[in-house]
Amino acid sequence: MSDLLRSTMAARLAKLPLDLPPQSVDEQDELDSEEAEAGDSLGALYSGLGPPAVPRQGGSKSRTVRVPNPDFAPISGADYFSEALQVAVPTRQLDCRVYYTPPKSEDGTVLVCHHGAGYAALSFACLAKELVGMSRGQVGVLSADARRHGKTKTTAEKEDENLDIGILVEDFVCTISAVWKEPAAAPTLLLVGHSMGGSVVTRAVPRLQEAGYRVSGVAVLDVVEGTAIDALPHMHSLLNARPDGFDSVEEAVEWHFKTKTIRNSHSARVSVPGIIMPSSSPLATASSSGGAAGQGSPHAYVWRTPLRSTAAYWPGWFTGLSAAFLQARTARLLLLAGTDRLDRELMIGQMQGKFQMAVVPGVGHVLHEDDPTHVAEILLEFWRRNDRLRMPAKVKGVGEA
Repeated sequence: MSDLLRSTMAARLAKLPLDLPPQSVDEQDELDSEEAEAGDSLGALYSGLGPPAVPRQGGSKSRTVRVPNPDFAPISGADYFSEALQVAVPTRQLDCRVYYTPPKSEDGTVLVCHHGAGYAALSFACLAKELVGMSRGQVGVLSADARRHGKTKTTAEKEDENLDIGILVEDFVCTISAVWKEPAAAPTLLLVGHSMGGSVVTRAVPRLQEAGYRVSGVAVLDVVEGTAIDALPHMHSLLNARPDGFDSVEEAVEWHFKTKTIRNSHSARVSVPGIIMPSSSPLATASSSGGAAGQGSPHAYVWRTPLRSTAAYWPGWFTGLSAAFLQARTARLLLLAGTDRLDRELMIGQMQGKFQMAVVPGVGHVLHEDDPTHVAEILLEFWRRNDRLRMPAKVKGVGEA
């Protein structure tokens, strides 16, 4: 493979909306040179994305179970939100896990967050703590696990595996309606969505406004329609190189950190436990896709959401996103991890001043986990600007200066 093709593919893969780096290789499990050479054609695709991809190892008999590394021990999310609730959403047959820190004042603003595919609500834990602290409680944060993610459960006899964009949007809107039943009494909402979640919150804006909720803005984190769709054909290659499971929670956290999926180890220790589950759990046993879930898995933990099973929905998540974002009747913010990710429609919109854009340096796709402090600063500046705009101007009385 030529150097030009290698660099081209690396640039494309760097824009993948799901940001799934290749499987890391432990020194004790490193393949011999012949096996490594056999994987060279695939490994070339991952230049600049961490360790090179390698062929699958043999059966589980050759695996060495790793001792958990205490440096990557899980951290409870209890210190990052005021409360963790299971919110019943009967119209969607869901029992949603919601993490919430309310604003100090009744007329405050709440940032409502939606995670990306394969992630979970605690992906926003460190960011939530920064937002509340920096604003001195003027803003609150609510983050919920989507269906088939985190600790959200179905109340139906069998879990609906459909992750169509329309279903996800309806889930999101109904969850907000379950938390704040009276739109007029609800706080002002600022919607924040990462990757797939960016598509969900963007499409939810008109639905919530029609229902009477006040939406002061929408912030989309590191997803652009054009580059996302261009990258989707390469997703299966990345999934083929992804571990099927892990021997411990610590190993899962370590993998995410060492492969730079999440570059902040502290955030990974909070968020990663929510995206895996014991392979012995009924949900894992019932799963038939993803390559790890189900009976007979050699791993103690497997993925909560086998991403391969979501492939049919990938195009729908991102098609039409740019137009929906530009048409949203509220303030708009796009946060990116790189300046080369705008598609043509967004480039034109940016030149016309239709939205605010900010680039966060030194981060990967999960920018809100990698640098929660910087992302919080940008979001709060966005909130303050638009919060002032929505405040009615005081009418001066006769004789007032």
